[in-house]
Amino acid sequence: MRRMRFVAVAVLALAVVAGFAAPGSAQEKAKPKTIELSYSIFFPPTHIQCKTAEAWAKEIERATDGQVKITIYPAGSLTKAPQCYQGVVDGISDIGMSCFAYTRGRFPLLEGLDLPLGYPNGTTATEIATKMALKYKPAELANTHLLYIHAHGPGILASKKPVRSLEDLKGLKVRATGLSSKIVAALGGVPVAMSQPETYEALQKGVVEATFCPIETLKGWKQGEVIDCVTDTSAIGYTTAMFVVMNKDAWNGLPKDVQETFTTVSREWVAKQGKAWDDADAEGRAFVKGLGREMISLSDEENAKWISAVKPILDEYVQKTTQKELPGKAFLKDIQDLLAK
Repeated sequence: MRRMRFVAVAVLALAVVAGFAAPGSAQEKAKPKTIELSYSIFFPPTHIQCKTAEAWAKEIERATDGQVKITIYPAGSLTKAPQCYQGVVDGISDIGMSCFAYTRGRFPLLEGLDLPLGYPNGTTATEIATKMALKYKPAELANTHLLYIHAHGPGILASKKPVRSLEDLKGLKVRATGLSSKIVAALGGVPVAMSQPETYEALQKGVVEATFCPIETLKGWKQGEVIDCVTDTSAIGYTTAMFVVMNKDAWNGLPKDVQETFTTVSREWVAKQGKAWDDADAEGRAFVKGLGREMISLSDEENAKWISAVKPILDEYVQKTTQKELPGKAFLKDIQDLLAK
């Protein structure tokens, strides 16, 4: 009798063990379903910003133990740069990265991020841009979920002929987007709107004679090959803020713990993306020097003229946002205070 009870217990134990290991068991069914997401990026795959975004996606995958898998579509292969934001809204991509400036007028408050305020580097611009968007939570971003913003170092002028003064800029056809178009006009140039992927050929063929851009662009987009001079205009250093946003339904469909992972990793990537801009600027400067291009510094007197020339742009921004009952004045002051620190 005792032996029979022992055998019964042993059989029951084996059944329990087999139940844990059997295919289709409750434990196996409890394994989280893989979440597959698409990420549209306008940078080419070789660009450091695309590589930094790829590292972000891999970190999300690692931090979720493989529960989230993100497929990146670089070089505008899923949605072109100007259509990227709307593509996220419409669900063409789950996540998107592009420039606010490519859809001018859609982000009236956040346009203040791009103003010619003398940003010293990409790290500072990126930290300030993300901090401001999270603080003000503008309604213009309400149809997506903001992960973070990054922004390049001070815009400089790269041209096919030397620009040493405002006089030299008069009548010059300059590639610019968004608020940088207003900067060009305020300085006496002729702004020509186009995205970065179009700029190399436009400079090469003489459609434009110069471009306002961070110096990293001259290597990242190879534009240093088709210009001859670089003028340091960091005294009016503007930036171009770039969103990383997620489709609302895709975000709301994530489990709570996965949302927290996205938020945590994205906050970490603010510093990483900013550093990537600064590293790229250093490489861009070295690339241009290696090509033997002329590097031009403006005198203090000339810098003062350029700063004075763009001041009406700041005033106009405050006026327009006030008319739209947006806190543009406070937004601008906050940026200037952060820059002063």
